[in-house]
Amino acid sequence: MKLIDTKNQLNDKEKHMGKVVGVDNATLTNIQLKAGEEIAEHDTKNEAIIIVRKGKVRFTVEGKPVEVTPENILHMAPLEKHSLHAIEDTDLVLVQVQP
Repeated sequence: MKLIDTKNQLNDKEKHMGKVVGVDNATLTNIQLKAGEEIAEHDTKNEAIIIVRKGKVRFTVEGKPVEVTPENILHMAPLEKHSLHAIEDTDLVLVQVQP
């Protein structure tokens, strides 16, 4: 068992991204954004699963907007172009699943 700490980093800086853990076929990254912050459009070769722990973020995936909150989970296929905009202060976990 391994307990991984993901403390709030937004008191000391604005945007925060940091790898949390890597396992054989996945990488988990903690992303924290203040309301209004954005990450520009990009894609990844891996499947991506977004789990919002706190806040609300708008993803635009292949031109279609979707709001992701603690009440839902976003799954994206490899190479889907996407960007994100924090509607509220947001703390999320990105799980990249490698083939």
